[in-house]
This record gives sequence, structure tokens and C-alpha cells, in this order.
Amino acid sequence: MASVVFYFQVHQPDRLRRYSIFDSDYGYFDDYLNGSICRKVAGKCYLPANRLMLELINRYEGRFRVCYSITGVALDQMARYAPEALESFKDLAATGCVEFLAETFYHSLSFLYDREEFAEQVRIHSQRMRDWFGYNPRVFRNTELIYNNDVAHVIAGMGFKGIIAEGADRVLGFRSPTYLYRPAGESDLVVLCKNYRLSDDIAFRFSNRGWPEWPLTADKFAGWVQNVNGNGYVVNLFMDYETVGEHQWAETGIFDFFRHLPDAVFSRGDDFQTPSQVIDRYRVDGEMNCPDMISWADTERDLTAWLGNAMQSNALHELYRLGAEIKRSGDVPMIHDWRRLGTSDHFYYMCTKFFADGDVHKYFNPYESPYDSYINFMNVLDNLRTRGTAPARQLNI
Repeated sequence: MASVVFYFQVHQPDRLRRYSIFDSDYGYFDDYLNGSICRKVAGKCYLPANRLMLELINRYEGRFRVCYSITGVALDQMARYAPEALESFKDLAATGCVEFLAETFYHSLSFLYDREEFAEQVRIHSQRMRDWFGYNPRVFRNTELIYNNDVAHVIAGMGFKGIIAEGADRVLGFRSPTYLYRPAGESDLVVLCKNYRLSDDIAFRFSNRGWPEWPLTADKFAGWVQNVNGNGYVVNLFMDYETVGEHQWAETGIFDFFRHLPDAVFSRGDDFQTPSQVIDRYRVDGEMNCPDMISWADTERDLTAWLGNAMQSNALHELYRLGAEIKRSGDVPMIHDWRRLGTSDHFYYMCTKFFADGDVHKYFNPYESPYDSYINFMNVLDNLRTRGTAPARQLNI
């Protein structure tokens, strides 16, 4: 038997408004644009996809299961702009057939720059999962699946039982992402590796008529899942939730694909599980030694999507250099703004890589060029740096 593990990332960044060096307003974020995009994605993806997932859970009496990693900034946007979408996630949580992962609340790169800030953001996010969904996360995924041995060591020390990582070929070598692994030097943490080939078949190639496997049917995909038997236990399918209805429009047949997939999988004797369930069910088959940082971004699967040029490095360095001073101020709204500026997307927009990855970097990108993004970000950061020392204010996050 092979178990399919569907993990969906749900994330929308707080995009910045156009900000001049002469601006003095503390309203850094483009509420109109963020609201428009949130409502658009909710209408095309979150609401219809959640209805479909709930339909499948009910139809198969809980045998169909899925997993979500919802960022804190996405939750905040849904609460503000699309509360019906947030309620639909709560409906899914109430079934008991959905797992929610832990991560950094602000979808940040804080692990690379400030370990205390990283731990605090994970704590805030886990508390939000308990408050809104009644779920205490047991499995962690870092922003953009950024991972190495050091990340695993820290996460094991925080009490998590599992962690999600990219199934990068240069790390796994001849081994397969269909097995479970232990991080190097850790005995109490399990690594689940994304099967990027099968994930990308759905996320990126589904509607590509030039792809030799087009059209991708539920029956064909279930056959690929069945082929795992004898060479592993799990098929970890990790992708943006926007795949369902936004990246792949309804007209491509993506909803019908998901609607028919459970029958095709169950008929072959395979099933659907959540990350925690496969950790409890299957044995660990070896150690995964990953001394260098990997991620799920672009063809390189490294950090160059956020740290590939001097603009990105400078912006990140300057942002985190301000952290201690801003947190000492006790001004909670200013701390919240500083953390929102740490969302990884701001640095992704500054990426100068093109070629095969160009279209990915343009998705929902409000800037004409990475240089415009850098200038705008640094203008905001300059204002944050010089922000006055008004009495601290309180903000519930």
C-alpha cells in the first residue's frame, strides 16, 4: 500500500504600496491591492476547493485526508477581506480529517538571521492554529521548505515530531522521497520529503498541452502512485493551494481531476493520509544528511530566489539589523510592521533570475522590475528606521 499525502500551502503576502523616499505615512501596505487579490483567490480557489475537499471527506467517510500550511499573514488577510474563506477552513478543521502544519507566522526567513525571532514566530503561529482551528501542530514546515541539518536540530528541540523538506536529488542521491528519514544526528524527528516530480505534474504541467503526458487523468496519476508499491510507502504531494482553480483554472479540468482521484487511488488499494499519520504508520528507512540549505524554489532548489543578488542580501541584512531596536521599543504595531516586511515574497520580488523560472517570479508581482521592488522596499525600511518613539500601542496578533 502507498499513502498519498496532500499538503497545500496557503499564503498571500502583505504587498507594499508605492512608497516614495519623501513619504512619511506609516501605512506601508497596499490594502486595496491585497484585498483585491485575496478576494480573487478566495473566489477562484479557497472557497470552491474547500467545498470540494469537504465533499470528498464526507463522501469517503473520512478516508480522504488533506493537510494545510496556512501562513499567519494569509489568515489575517482572510479574516479582513474574505471571512467566508476562513470559515470554510474552520469547517474542514471540524471534520477531524485535516492536519495543519506549524511554520513562521509571517512566512519569514528569520531562521537565517534571528533564531529567537524564528522561535517566537513559530510560537505565535502554533497558538493561532489552536485558537482558530482547535489544532495543535505536530509537524513543521519552514518557509519555502528551507531546510538543512541545523533547521532539523532546532525543530527537534522545539518538540515537533516531523518536518517537511524538499526531496532534492543532490541530497537524496539514489534514494527515493517515498521513504521516511531521520535528520542527521536526530533520533526523535522524521523528515517527509516532497516528491517534486509528481507534485509538479499537477502544480505546473497539468494544463500544458505540450507535455507528453497531457491530459493528466485521475486514473493515470493513480497508476503512478501504485507504482510506488515495493519502492517506498508515501507519495508526498506538496504544492500551492492556488494550484486548484487559480494557477490551474477550473476550465483545465483541475477540479474534476481532484474529484475523481480518490476513487482511482482507493480502487488500487492505496489510500490518503496526513503527515502525522504516515509518521505513526511507517518505519524510518535511513538518515538524511543535509549540511547545505535547500528549498523548494526554482530549478536550483537553493536560497538564490531570495539571496541571489546584492539587493536581496542588503535588504535582508538591513531589515534584521533593525530587529532588536524595534522590539525594544515596545511599539507593537511597529513590531508587527517590521515582521510583515520580513515575509519572503518581498525579497522574491527582487530576484533577477529569469530563464526557466521567470514566469514563476512574475506571479502576482506588483513591480515592473526587481530594481523597483528593492527601491520601494528600502524606502519603507528607511521610514521604519526613523519612526518616532511614540508611546507603545497594543495589537492582537
